[in-house]
Amino acid sequence: SVRAFFDDPANRERFEKLESQGVSMVAEPVEETGAQLLQGLTVVLTGTLGQMTRREAQQLLEGLGARVSGSVSAKTDIVVAGEAAGSKLEKANELGVRVEDEAWLLGLR
Repeated sequence: SVRAFFDDPANRERFEKLESQGVSMVAEPVEETGAQLLQGLTVVLTGTLGQMTRREAQQLLEGLGARVSGSVSAKTDIVVAGEAAGSKLEKANELGVRVEDEAWLLGLR
């Protein structure tokens, strides 16, 4: 499917048009600035994640500077709620904690 997509002359033309408008088709290396998007925040995972394992989610969050906790408290900054989230989500809502979904988490990659 991928090969067929890129073999299609119309798709190649689209990419050529994008390149002519200045869009780079080569990934540029990202410089490590030391800044971490979630530095100092406490994040709780709850429910079932469909696109990544709990371990992968934890590693992603920790890599961005977050502390991943197993329980929700007033010190929790963000709760990531997957499918069938239960009491942790309820507690987050009671405490007014920011709640995000798995799509938000995937966007951090």
